[in-house]
Amino acid sequence: MLARIHSATLVGIDAVLVQVEADLANGLPGFATVGLPQGAVKEGRERVHAAITNAGFTAPLKRITVNLAPADIKKEGSGFDLPIAVAILAASSQVPAAALEGMLCVGELGLEGDLRPIRGAISIAIAARQAGLAGVILPLANAAEAAVVQGPPVFGATTLAAVAGHLRGAAPLPRITADPAAFGDEPLLELVDFAEVRGQPAAKRALEIAAAGAHNVLLIGPPGAGKTMLARRLPTILPALTLEEALEATRIHSVAGLLGSGRPLLSRRPFRAPHHTISDAGLIGGGSTPRPGEVSLAHGGVLFLDELPEFRRHVLEVLRQPLEDGVVTLSRAAISLTYPARFTLVAALNPCPCGQAGSPNATCRCDALTIERYLARLSGPLLDRIDIQLRVPAVAPAMLAGESGEEPSGAVRARVEAARERQRRRYAAEPGIHANAHLGPRSLWRHCRPSPEAEALLRQALAQLGLSARAYHRVLKVARTIADLAGAEEVGSGHIAEAIQYRTLDRSALGQAARVAAGPLAPGDPGSPLTPGRRAGVR
Repeated sequence: MLARIHSATLVGIDAVLVQVEADLANGLPGFATVGLPQGAVKEGRERVHAAITNAGFTAPLKRITVNLAPADIKKEGSGFDLPIAVAILAASSQVPAAALEGMLCVGELGLEGDLRPIRGAISIAIAARQAGLAGVILPLANAAEAAVVQGPPVFGATTLAAVAGHLRGAAPLPRITADPAAFGDEPLLELVDFAEVRGQPAAKRALEIAAAGAHNVLLIGPPGAGKTMLARRLPTILPALTLEEALEATRIHSVAGLLGSGRPLLSRRPFRAPHHTISDAGLIGGGSTPRPGEVSLAHGGVLFLDELPEFRRHVLEVLRQPLEDGVVTLSRAAISLTYPARFTLVAALNPCPCGQAGSPNATCRCDALTIERYLARLSGPLLDRIDIQLRVPAVAPAMLAGESGEEPSGAVRARVEAARERQRRRYAAEPGIHANAHLGPRSLWRHCRPSPEAEALLRQALAQLGLSARAYHRVLKVARTIADLAGAEEVGSGHIAEAIQYRTLDRSALGQAARVAAGPLAPGDPGSPLTPGRRAGVR
């Protein structure tokens, strides 16, 4: 006898429907699985046989053939245990075969017939909705995650026996429901807050601009200046996740197996901080069974790379595509996968190997050649893709005592959300553009056209600083964000001047080690582009 039921396998972050067919034939007892099953799927036959027996059912003494169609797609994971067991029970008339019509089952079986959670439940529910299926049965631990999709009915079970009882109609499983609106952004009564950062007004301003326009940031300063502290507080001033953003971020974390119990939908923007020993596959994704990397896990949030020059150069260079396109494409001999990777990069580095170059309180032990070699680990094309580059000086001890009196994250976030709302209205008719940093060349000049005075200033700075075309465009984007924060419709010369001062490594080439080590100059410092009497970058 033959029985069929739907299941699904993950390809990237998407789920592909698979039809599980079980056939029982006379002959010597055996169990064969065909249709490109991989390791965990092949091993599943032993789990299925034991689960059927220990759950109180009869394991057929027949020649069992299980086909996973379509046969040209590799089937990964242990989630095929449940549909294979259900199909065998239906083929042996222990559950009605008609009850399997339009149903999708997925789940890993324990030897006693208990159901264990699987990865990618939300992607599977989306695939079921798109196919117009009648219902989804999966482990109870995954049910709330699948229910947020608002697709076909979702039923959560804890055992194979409970699934069989549901299909027989004897003991229907409760339908699991979830309201996505109930999992909105949690109140940001965070363990961290911008008010805890003493001083650093320039760095706080730069991060506010970065949050308002989704710009990438590079912080340069000595150890203990607060670079990590600032980076960890950036998510607290970012706008709340929209439902679309939350669903996409949740899909990625679910596929990676990182969605915690009781969290059917991500409510806060991700913050990822990988160690500098990470491999390129760990950063952008890959492996024998491709999984999302850190850049995709940071999608919609912040990727923090501390001690940037300590990362291996070839690892850093793979960031070029996601920083430019917002996606990662992994091409293999048999498959090509694309993962979302639209994140805000915050990178931090010391001005020299010892970290004290340019510090007024310590002496640098590094010579110019050592500093030059240290900073040369960062390529020009990578730095071009970082919009804001800023020095973070050491904090004076006197500022660390007493009450902070600093502006809290909530106040900054209000201004950021107001600027993002202006951008949302501006780009409503342009799909794929949600913030100024996402503007392409075609849209850039239309939305970021500076005033005549600002354009003249920008052209002078371009000639003086030797900006690349990409850096030139990024100055315009940052200036547009500064104008949005100020509520200005036109990009003025003041907005351009402030944007130019955030191109630190353009104003001081990597080969000029001493100037780079000293870091960018603050407004009012001798030689600063914003010193009175001087225009940004123009002598």
